[in-house]
Amino acid sequence: MKENYRVMIIDDEESARKLMRASIKWETLGMEVVGEATSGIEAINIIDDLKPDIVFVDISMPFMDGIEFTEIATDRYPDLIIIIMTAIDQFEYARKCVSLPVFEYMLKPMVRAEITKVLERAKDRLDGMGINRHEAGSPDYYSSTWEDRESDSENNADTESGVIDGTEKDPVDLIKKYLEENYTDPKLNLAFAAQHFGFSASYLSRKFKQETGKNFIEYLTEIRMENAKKYARSGVKMFVTAADVGIPDPNYFGRCFKKYTGMSYSDFMSESENSL
Repeated sequence: MKENYRVMIIDDEESARKLMRASIKWETLGMEVVGEATSGIEAINIIDDLKPDIVFVDISMPFMDGIEFTEIATDRYPDLIIIIMTAIDQFEYARKCVSLPVFEYMLKPMVRAEITKVLERAKDRLDGMGINRHEAGSPDYYSSTWEDRESDSENNADTESGVIDGTEKDPVDLIKKYLEENYTDPKLNLAFAAQHFGFSASYLSRKFKQETGKNFIEYLTEIRMENAKKYARSGVKMFVTAADVGIPDPNYFGRCFKKYTGMSYSDFMSESENSL
């Protein structure tokens, strides 16, 4: 029997996530909701485990918005079907991001019949692909498609950057330094840094990954977590550390810390005290 297609819902409003779960006849569509996230950055941290085929993502969320999530997620999974949800006052901003591989933009509040139609189209595309992601087991399964896109886009790299040539200092070095000095700012994300340095978000995302081997948000999170470990070793309480490293939501910070270190903040702090 064919396995259901896997759906992920990313929205910082719990009521919106619950409503979508309850209002759509997922089983009839040959689909199942396999997970939720309250922000793009949380979703990035769990997407490798959930391996969704379809993602609904709100465009406006804390820590990482839907546009930045799309940049990173499609880097890992080029065939992922992404449906962006947006309020009417953000719709034009969403449509400006047409260069992103977004399957559909939907206005909130969404109508059940419209969601169902979009999902039926998404199912048709997935059926046509003939790809079983659940047996692929690794983001590398899709790397050939992404590499093709990278080769095509490299032709436009110089135009997009505006400053990259043999005589200019590599902007990635400047941005890395900027992250090390400004990681405490909770507003800091890919879009924020791109605007600050005058690049397009898509160019910066590609260039940063190319030169560092890491996605922008992964690099920023690493800086934040390494500094958080220093605070933990000094006995600083978690909610204080969370705010000091630019992740003011203690619950979300706790999940990031555990994923990065393999243990909870309190356990890490206790272990550090015992090792003194």
